[in-house]
Amino acid sequence: MTNYLIPFITAIALSSIAAYYSVIGLAQIFPGSFWPIVLMGSVLEVAKLVTASWLYNNWKETQMLMKTYFLVAIVLLMLITSMGIFGFLSKAHIDTNIIIGSNQIKIQMLDQKEQLLNNKLQYLIKKAGDDPEKISRTTNSLILTTQQELEDVINERLPLLSEENKLSAEIGPIKYVAELVYGYSDKDIIDKAVRLVILIIIFVFDPLAVLLLVASNQAFRQANNQEPLDIIYKNDVPYKLDKNSKIVPKSQIMKFK
Repeated sequence: MTNYLIPFITAIALSSIAAYYSVIGLAQIFPGSFWPIVLMGSVLEVAKLVTASWLYNNWKETQMLMKTYFLVAIVLLMLITSMGIFGFLSKAHIDTNIIIGSNQIKIQMLDQKEQLLNNKLQYLIKKAGDDPEKISRTTNSLILTTQQELEDVINERLPLLSEENKLSAEIGPIKYVAELVYGYSDKDIIDKAVRLVILIIIFVFDPLAVLLLVASNQAFRQANNQEPLDIIYKNDVPYKLDKNSKIVPKSQIMKFK
């Protein structure tokens, strides 16, 4: 039983996850019709598995035209599933890039603001001179205000830098992949590395699920064909009877064990 049950359960698990990624990915490609796309994608995923299983079990009895259409339909449905998975994973990467880009823009703006405030502070201090008694109230107030603004900018930037470090740590593995494949890891190469990883995933994801389903059908058929046969004794030598009650030659007994 485990010969066909484990591949079958694995195929269903892979297909379910692939269907989820694919349906969500297709819905993101066509955001204006979310639920119709979810319904269509779900039914197509089930139809693909049923078609693959049925075609394997009825291959000899099926006409060539129908076999050709079913094979083409299965391949196209696998491509649609792969396209949906690609869209889902690509969007996840793009969302991460958007967050990183937004943080970087905010940090750059705060850096520029800090630079301007530092220049202003240096100007005010230079204007005040070395004698504290000659500093006017207005200049003193401006200096204190500028210092407070600088402190606020630093405090505002700290959480952004912390978030930037976390996001950089999250995309760290793909940087190593980019360096391994391309030798360096700038932004464009990281995007290429992400696409390469996604392509590898979709190449083995849905096709593996379909082939495991076919393998489970094959194992199930073999298990059903190996039915226990009756044993008879002739001159104290064990023989087996096949389904038609014919004696199986001794040389073939091992085939039925």
